[in-house]
Amino acid sequence: MSTTTLAVLVPLLPFLGAVAGLLLGRSAPGFVRPLAVLPALASAVLAVIVAVRQGGGTPIVASTELTPTGSVPIDLALYLDGFAALVAVLVGVVATCVQLYSTAYLREDPRYPSYAALVSLFTSAMLLVVYSGDLMVLLVGWEVMGICSYFLVGHYWETEAARSASLKAFLVTKLGDVPFLIGLFALATDAGSFEIPKILGTVAAGGLDHPTLIALLLLAGVAGKSAQFPLHTWLPDAMAGPTPVSALIHAATMVAAGVYFVARLLPVFEASQAAMVVMAVMAAVTMVGSGLAALAQDDIKRVLAYSTIGQLGYMTGALAVGDRGAAVFHLLSHGAFKALLFLGAGVIIHAAGTNSLAAMSRMDGLAKRIPDAFWTMTIALLALAAIPPFAGFFSKEAVLVAAEHAAGGHTEAAPGAAGWVVLVAGVLTALLTAAYATRLWLMAFRGRGPAAPDHGKEPLAMTGVLWLLAIPSLGLGLAAAPIADWFDGNELTPTLTTSVLGTGAAAVGAVLTYALWQRASAKAAAAPAAAAPAPGVTIAAAEQPAAVAATVSAATAAAESAAETPEVAEVTHEHPAVPAGPAADPGRALLGPLHRHAAEGFHLDAVYDRLFVRPVRAAASLVRFLDREVVDTYVSGAGAGPRLLGSLVRRAQTGNVQSYLSALLAGAVVLAIATAVLANVNAGS
Repeated sequence: MSTTTLAVLVPLLPFLGAVAGLLLGRSAPGFVRPLAVLPALASAVLAVIVAVRQGGGTPIVASTELTPTGSVPIDLALYLDGFAALVAVLVGVVATCVQLYSTAYLREDPRYPSYAALVSLFTSAMLLVVYSGDLMVLLVGWEVMGICSYFLVGHYWETEAARSASLKAFLVTKLGDVPFLIGLFALATDAGSFEIPKILGTVAAGGLDHPTLIALLLLAGVAGKSAQFPLHTWLPDAMAGPTPVSALIHAATMVAAGVYFVARLLPVFEASQAAMVVMAVMAAVTMVGSGLAALAQDDIKRVLAYSTIGQLGYMTGALAVGDRGAAVFHLLSHGAFKALLFLGAGVIIHAAGTNSLAAMSRMDGLAKRIPDAFWTMTIALLALAAIPPFAGFFSKEAVLVAAEHAAGGHTEAAPGAAGWVVLVAGVLTALLTAAYATRLWLMAFRGRGPAAPDHGKEPLAMTGVLWLLAIPSLGLGLAAAPIADWFDGNELTPTLTTSVLGTGAAAVGAVLTYALWQRASAKAAAAPAAAAPAPGVTIAAAEQPAAVAATVSAATAAAESAAETPEVAEVTHEHPAVPAGPAADPGRALLGPLHRHAAEGFHLDAVYDRLFVRPVRAAASLVRFLDREVVDTYVSGAGAGPRLLGSLVRRAQTGNVQSYLSALLAGAVVLAIATAVLANVNAGS
């Protein structure tokens, strides 16, 4: 079987699995799980075979005309280069892990058949984006991913949070898709084709007439899909869906689709220096802002969501300095350890009965209850914090090396200013990333208080997947040298300068967080003893120090809110009530007065509400008023006039013949008099 045929089967098999799952979900429920897991597994195996055959060599191109348009043709095209081959393997492996994990995690969910089918369709759409050689076909996969994420994020549609989160994710990404679509049409108009090879040839020949405009329009869509500032606010709220969905969205190419798109068409963006600087600033703001926000989140999944935003900022930063190899390398390593983090978080939620870090910090021995999740999440957090020799260290260093080269003027692909912006923001984000990774680990696994409940060993379908993903999280970085040959040939190995900067910043963040956690733990342990006059008596907040009272109130509210989510209620065991009390949170000390604002995402949702939502609602109210009070008045008047005239005429129709003859005679007399008068007037003149 040819490589092209195998490549066609890679996205086709999950699609067929989705169709079969939807058709047989109710009539043959026993086939649902095999139809979910086996197509994804077969697709992953075929993706590996395609990658081996492609081997990082000359791109494999195949196309056939999909439909005649009369102008720019639309082709069903494949474009298989080293980037596409390796990213497809990532998608296949993560999707298989998510499907297998979900069989145990959502085993009691009555909507599992539709969930599994949507995940399969989601996987097919992601693979279509990866392999597509035509931008219109890529756009189809792009939009199918959007609608699948809408349904999957809203899986628990009975709750207002899930409905709002799914709608928000859909609308914010569509807000970016409008200029993105315009940019695609402008690009195809200049290039005369939607096919990626032809577009790249046009760019190389200097054939783009409006490079800056096209690049900025496309960048708006990238910001929406890849959750970059200022269109990133939908991603933390998307945690309202099941945890395996979060793993699929964050680790595969859903949110990374924008990064992958820019990597595919990087010469288009490099044709505009202004666009590269804008991309660098966008990446820098995203990296630093998300790192600060992650330090203030209590929900373990929201911490990981802001972490994803920051890591996507690293990838965007690498693209902004003209190194797509570093960007996609970080995409691959991030996909492995972020899938592990989310699926590990699912095991923690499954065992602890809450997704609140504050509640976990008041449980003792949680790490011993779930040793598989503890060790694998430790590996993943070390990779996230870019500690050598884990995968995240090598891929993040590749980004910093690329930024260093651009800052030193060693590349013509990007201006030096973009390099400096990405380098400074990248080092600062390394510190913040290590800080919130350490905070998550300490609060989740080093809690102090009553013993965590013991429900026995977690299902093998969940823990086995964790160990499988731990392998690339630990060892993928060691393949940096051979992976470079699959990309553009640029070295992906770290330099001494960036290693010292990045690892030093990470070490400072981790050590500082640990020290502040110890101090916070001592205060939390001393607070109840100092405040309680007798065992079992609750102290009013007014009798406690203000800071302690605020901490207790906030932590208790967060724990209660997190424990009431439908996912927690569905997938966890019966648990005793979460103990109240202050939580040992080093994030408060690290951020100080900034903590309150960071916890709210720096109030960007409130800003958008005032700048966009309220004006649109006010305009809608005005339109409704004009429609009802003005337009409807004219319409009603147009009907009332003839109705009034008709009523008057109807009164004249009495049915009395004498009245009709009298009226006829009177009219004749009036006409005769009028005629005589007019005749006299004309004669006198």
